[in-house]
Amino acid sequence: MNKEERFVITISRQFGTGGHEVGAELARRLGVKLLDKQILNEVASRFGGVEDAVERIEARNPLWRDDFTSFYRQYMARAEYNGQEHDQTSHRLFEAQAQAIRKIASQESCIIIGRCGFYIFQGMPNVLKIFIHADDDCRKRRIAEKYDISEQDAAAMIVDNDYSRELYTKTYTGCDWQDARNYDVTLNVRKFGVNGAVDFLMNVIG
Repeated sequence: MNKEERFVITISRQFGTGGHEVGAELARRLGVKLLDKQILNEVASRFGGVEDAVERIEARNPLWRDDFTSFYRQYMARAEYNGQEHDQTSHRLFEAQAQAIRKIASQESCIIIGRCGFYIFQGMPNVLKIFIHADDDCRKRRIAEKYDISEQDAAAMIVDNDYSRELYTKTYTGCDWQDARNYDVTLNVRKFGVNGAVDFLMNVIG
């Protein structure tokens, strides 16, 4: 990846690895935009009448697994469809989000957190695709501390969120979310921490 030209970095991550924080710090050091909540605003403009729902989602600062599902439910609650049309509409929402991401990336360098970025930019030049992972014990400790819950509850959150991400990815891309072949770099952050992971990735980028 040539950082002297317009570039895109996509970050996919297991729940509880601090992948979002890694992406945010990497964006800060590189001086580029982090794509996250603004994508929902772009989708809202394409699917009129749901701006309030998007604002509520952003105000809550939900976990990754909440944003698309909640946004989709708010949108679908405003109309009646049969099962086939439900499926078509959800895919339209995914494609609208993908188009919004591509539009921003065509104008400036950016980092994409989640949202199947590895798939949206497959075959595109000057793209670095990253997958961040860690062992379950490491993730349980981090989630338990972050949300002030027991490690047992943290373990349940990890299973739920990982399953949601896997299902979302498989549904809209046909790809296996944790397949290393989707990525240029896979990084186990257990020994790095957020800043150490960013240091490592900055060296990779060069």
